[in-house]
Amino acid sequence: MVALLGLIALAVTIGAVLLWPSTEQFQTQLPLGDEVVTESGTVTSDDVGVCGSPSASRAFTGEPIPPATDAYTCQRSIVDINSGPDAGSRTLLEIVSTPGQPTLEEGDEIRMLRALDTNGDVRYSFEDYARGLPLTLITIIFAAVVIAVARWRGLRALVGIGIAFGVLVVFMLPALLDGKPAIPVALVGGSIILYAVLYLAHGVSLRTSSALLGTLVSMMLAAILSYAAIDLTRLTGLSEEQNTNVQAYIGTVSITGLLLAGFIIGSLGVLNDVTITQASSAFELAELDPEANRRHIFASAMRVGRDHIASTVYTLVLAYAGGALPLLLLFSVSGRSIQDVLTSDAVATEITRSAVGGIALALSVPLTTGIAVLLARPFGDAPATVKKSGRHAR
Repeated sequence: MVALLGLIALAVTIGAVLLWPSTEQFQTQLPLGDEVVTESGTVTSDDVGVCGSPSASRAFTGEPIPPATDAYTCQRSIVDINSGPDAGSRTLLEIVSTPGQPTLEEGDEIRMLRALDTNGDVRYSFEDYARGLPLTLITIIFAAVVIAVARWRGLRALVGIGIAFGVLVVFMLPALLDGKPAIPVALVGGSIILYAVLYLAHGVSLRTSSALLGTLVSMMLAAILSYAAIDLTRLTGLSEEQNTNVQAYIGTVSITGLLLAGFIIGSLGVLNDVTITQASSAFELAELDPEANRRHIFASAMRVGRDHIASTVYTLVLAYAGGALPLLLLFSVSGRSIQDVLTSDAVATEITRSAVGGIALALSVPLTTGIAVLLARPFGDAPATVKKSGRHAR
């Protein structure tokens, strides 16, 4: 097991070196232009009144210039500019009340786009609400609860999450941006994440190693299944706006490859959950009954695995369905037939993603259970030595 996982780690390291992105920065003309940045602001007053002020969207001090006519009314928000070259000034945001437009209130912290208009003048517009503080508080509460319940193991799991995001940001995204092939990038990045997350959260042991090997093989199966499924269904991924933006402005990235990488990385979390459970079940069963043979342990652990598959598969499908609810709502009022809806690129992508994840999940259970049973009850080991080599093999 050590030799096999060592060889896989060596292959992953070589793959990371070969696929490592170049240091050259990628530049592109994004839809909003190069001169667009965001600045922070605070809404100091808000009302509904006559709009059309010459001060709208411009930086000023004092009060805004009144509109010349009573042409129309809208929501008027005076915002203090807190950052950028106009910090300390104010601007007036005039927002016509239509579906999808923000409803600002006094005291709201917001982000504003600062851009140049066709005349070269600076203009401000609403970009989004500032969520830095609420997100920070939610993250702190999440970390505190995990650490309070799982203690040191929870802390190590959080460190593993940080490493996973680091791999995505430092290696995978730049490599995809650099035009590297998506499947090798996803497999190498996913393997690095698995090595770090599993050993950090669950410790270095035979049971963790069996779960790691089962997850690595299952991830490879998920990659093969993803490639075959996308090729068979001819999914394009262009039904999602962000993918069309990537295709339009970042020509080095393959949309199909991006879809493949998303399928592979998206399957890691649920695979990890199932494989570590199966490995732990096999080792615990072997320790509880030292006289049980490998076939009995495998059958008992598989009963646990079948229950886990049944619950996790519909959890996986419902998670994807929940993310696609707005899309399904639009289709429900479009008057299209159910066949057209299900076979459309957007819905078919989610169906395929769920199916690929479910197949990889189901196959990972017997695969990981078999590996764990062989390690929990090695060939030639006497029953009396099983307990010693199982739980305490660190």
